[in-house]
Amino acid sequence: MRKNSIKNTRINMEVQRELSEIIRGGIKDPRIHPMTSVVSVEVTPDLKFCKAYISVLGDEEAGKSTIQGLKSAEGYVRRELARRVNLRNTPELKFILDQSIEYGVNMSRLIDEVTKDLHQEETQDEEGAKEEF
Repeated sequence: MRKNSIKNTRINMEVQRELSEIIRGGIKDPRIHPMTSVVSVEVTPDLKFCKAYISVLGDEEAGKSTIQGLKSAEGYVRRELARRVNLRNTPELKFILDQSIEYGVNMSRLIDEVTKDLHQEETQDEEGAKEEF
């Protein structure tokens, strides 16, 4: 099976859906932040390994503690995944903290600040030009 095949894409989507359900409803670890989501999943073509990109809505400390909690619950999550998804091999899970959403929000905020400053400068320039006449 090739990496970008339709079958691999379907497996990635199914594993992502089930992982998010398991994390949301099955794990009772207090280290795992309630606003945790599975952004994407990459299962290798031989179904041996899986990288799960996790996003946490909160500060950096909440993200780190969530990843620690998920790593400690890895055996439970893998067992539940094997029970819910019928695959030849149940992949070994690796949880990776994905900060792309936070990065995007931060960049959007910075762009808004710059455009607001530019808009204020333009209005001040226009007012100065009107006073000269």
